[in-house]
Amino acid sequence: MITLALFGTSADPPTKAHEEIVSWLSQQFDAVAIWASDNPFKSHQTPLSHRSQMLQLLMENPENPRDNLYFDAELSQPRTLETVRIARQKWPEAELYLVIGSDLIPQLPRWYQVEELLSQVNLLVVPRPGTPIQEPELDQLRQMGASVAIADLHLPDVSSTAYRQTQTSQILTPPVARYIKRENLYAYRDVS
Repeated sequence: MITLALFGTSADPPTKAHEEIVSWLSQQFDAVAIWASDNPFKSHQTPLSHRSQMLQLLMENPENPRDNLYFDAELSQPRTLETVRIARQKWPEAELYLVIGSDLIPQLPRWYQVEELLSQVNLLVVPRPGTPIQEPELDQLRQMGASVAIADLHLPDVSSTAYRQTQTSQILTPPVARYIKRENLYAYRDVS
């Protein structure tokens, strides 16, 4: 049986922190399925097609090639439970780990058919700077049937929101920064 990390992100745009998550996951799991998604609890400025393209660029690091990463746009579904069903069809023998940021823990109990979802996956929580993990929230998820692990990963304090506010390109990988400039996203202006 293989271990499969399911890493969907609504990153707008993906940053160096997302690259670190992908790199860490590729070292911890047999396979990592990645996709860009819309989070129904957020409003997005950038169309999903652009966020998908930037995420693919983030994965293609010639200095650190990884052969166990799979970008799969089909996994981008409005409901995570549907994503898991598709993943189960593609990887029927895999042990599934749903990767979420610590910022999503409070909203997870409101997700569509969350008990069914939690019965089909293990949760892997990635700590986000500025969003501490609260033990009572984890206990609530465990009471709902979740198997929860915390990633031993320390990310830089950068975020997509910070990029949109400051447009500091140092928090982006060079391919993503070039894509943003070429596509004139985020009302691109060179502030470096």
